[in-house]
Amino acid sequence: MENMCYYEILKISRDADKSSIKKAYRQMAMKYHPDKNQGDKEAEENFKHVNEAYQVLSDDEKKALYDRYGKAGLEGHGGGRGSGFSGGFEDLSSIFEDMFGFSGASQGRKAQKRYKYAIDSETTITLDFNEAIFGTKKNIQHKYKKGCDSCKGTGAKDGKLATCKACNGQGQVHMRQGFMTFAQTCPTCHGSGESASQKCQKCNSKGYEEVDETFEVNIPEGINNDNRIRISGKGNIYPDGSRGDLYLNIQVKDDSNFIRHDDDIYIEMPIFFTQIALGTTLKIPGIRGELELIIPKGTKDKEQIKFRGKGVKNVNGRGYGDFIVQIKIQYPSELNSEQTELLNKLQNSFGLESQPHEDIFCTMFSKVKKWFD
Repeated sequence: MENMCYYEILKISRDADKSSIKKAYRQMAMKYHPDKNQGDKEAEENFKHVNEAYQVLSDDEKKALYDRYGKAGLEGHGGGRGSGFSGGFEDLSSIFEDMFGFSGASQGRKAQKRYKYAIDSETTITLDFNEAIFGTKKNIQHKYKKGCDSCKGTGAKDGKLATCKACNGQGQVHMRQGFMTFAQTCPTCHGSGESASQKCQKCNSKGYEEVDETFEVNIPEGINNDNRIRISGKGNIYPDGSRGDLYLNIQVKDDSNFIRHDDDIYIEMPIFFTQIALGTTLKIPGIRGELELIIPKGTKDKEQIKFRGKGVKNVNGRGYGDFIVQIKIQYPSELNSEQTELLNKLQNSFGLESQPHEDIFCTMFSKVKKWFD
């Protein structure tokens, strides 16, 4: 995450409003919170990056500086890397509510209503190479979870929960290592302090039923592998009728000729060695039509020729990438007698110029000979 931009860290678009920024922050903070990833150094680092991103994007002044100048513009404005929650006590409290099922601000830690499933859901869709570049429409088929009417999403018979016996309703259990005592979220009630005394028979204690749904979604131009698209109001449904969001995880198929890196497109172009010696101009396929490739005399193997702005449109509207041609010099696999004779004549026609190694070798032989004098 360290080298990712703040919008990528929170997985939001540049035009996200404050509500979306806060929601994304809370989701990412819960995902990487140290209390949920004990001993995981990578999660700890990611948690710091998430807070750093939120500290900037939730502040109008810092966000404006970052959008215009990047991280360099934040120097001296408190935009440095943070190590804790930067969103204030209100954000900290709400995150703990979601993580552990209790309010961190209350004196007696009042238990909150909890369900057996998350309100947001996700699915993966696979796109063809060209679909990701130019955008498309896709029919999405997925199953969302709807709260069980009988148990009201709790998994308990008639929705009746009892005090969790594992933690005595505290939501936490304690373990001792040497002279230290550590608290962790109760694995039985997941921090709510309540658990089912009798299982719901209708849903087999799952707390929900699954419902099939199909709908069409617009895939924006320039979407890339591992990007996510948020579909508002297409997630799971809680018993109170509230519905979460569906996140589409994007996977893109490879192409047999083109290679994509961010918004740039690469293609390897085989060029015969005589064309390299003479120079040439070729018509080549770009992603939006023909391009004229001018190959100067003496072009090197693996040399790259760039067509600026002929790549992929950035999904966040930041212009276009480049189309880059990498030269691959090809030589004949075998020569007939006539071709061999012609190449020998060509070689001899250059005279001393065709033997640039002679001067180097002469100097080297003289040097080595002195070692034994």
